[in-house]
Amino acid sequence: MSLPPLSILEVAPAERGRTASEALAATATAVRAADELGLRRAWFAEHHGAPLIGSVAPPVLIAHAAATTSRLRVGSGGVLLPNHAPRAVAEQFATLDALHPGRIDLGIGRGPGTFDASVVAALRRGAPPATADDYRAGIVELLGYLSGDGGPALLPGYRAAVQPWLLSSSTAGASLAGELGLPVAFAHHIRPQNTAEALDRYREAFRPSRWLDRPYVMIAVETVCADTDAEADALGRPLDLVKADLFAGRADRPLLPPAEAAEVTLPAEVQERLRDYRAQQAHGSPATVAARLAALAAATGADEIMLSTTVYDAAARRRSLELVAKTTA
Repeated sequence: MSLPPLSILEVAPAERGRTASEALAATATAVRAADELGLRRAWFAEHHGAPLIGSVAPPVLIAHAAATTSRLRVGSGGVLLPNHAPRAVAEQFATLDALHPGRIDLGIGRGPGTFDASVVAALRRGAPPATADDYRAGIVELLGYLSGDGGPALLPGYRAAVQPWLLSSSTAGASLAGELGLPVAFAHHIRPQNTAEALDRYREAFRPSRWLDRPYVMIAVETVCADTDAEADALGRPLDLVKADLFAGRADRPLLPPAEAAEVTLPAEVQERLRDYRAQQAHGSPATVAARLAALAAATGADEIMLSTTVYDAAARRRSLELVAKTTA
């Protein structure tokens, strides 16, 4: 079954009983698998102080991934710009681009990346939360540095080839991406209820820029593939428990082994909410996942699909990627 190009989003998921080194090694394994399977790109999220997520420093992970793969584009999904000085971000990504020409993406997003107010204060050095105007101004400043119009050169003799993207989970973010003439990466795996309207707004607002001459849409989809629907359902159960915590406004659980997660009972209303969410993603056997991804691509007009596969065990993650890649080739 033919689909738009596929990519992966990595968060270095923490598995109960395993170390940070093991979580990061598993992520490196998944990225190398994506490279071997011919996927287009691998991105790393930015989160802080989360029991589930070990991806706290995207530029560091990008550097490692680019050095250990041969053709894959690597980038951030994304750098949360309110946490950083735009000039510092530009210098980091210019350096990555100079080391790995033509392979670096800079996905830009907003949000604190943590539930912990003390972490937010430390990251932002006591600055107040960024407003929508602050965020837009920061993006414009960052794009100015990357284009060479924002002051002193980022690196001596550097000619930028970094591809900037804007991440979005709302109509406001999608509209901003269109106005700035950037490709948009939409978080369908987080807020699927916003996808259709946000992408309409993006396309309506799009203005050609030095970065892009026509709208380009990538959607991130939670994707869990196994040999059977039942096996995929079991693999997805640990993340269901994490989501149940998030529904309750907390984030205090790493991924449990699937057998242990299967023994946890959730309230009926939470189970129903999880079923509704999963129906909008891509879980199941290769045939089920391929059909679901094809339906999402058709409904959204996506130019690319980014697979978010947060399951317990590196081997299961690699197997999921292999099954999807083989079935959709």
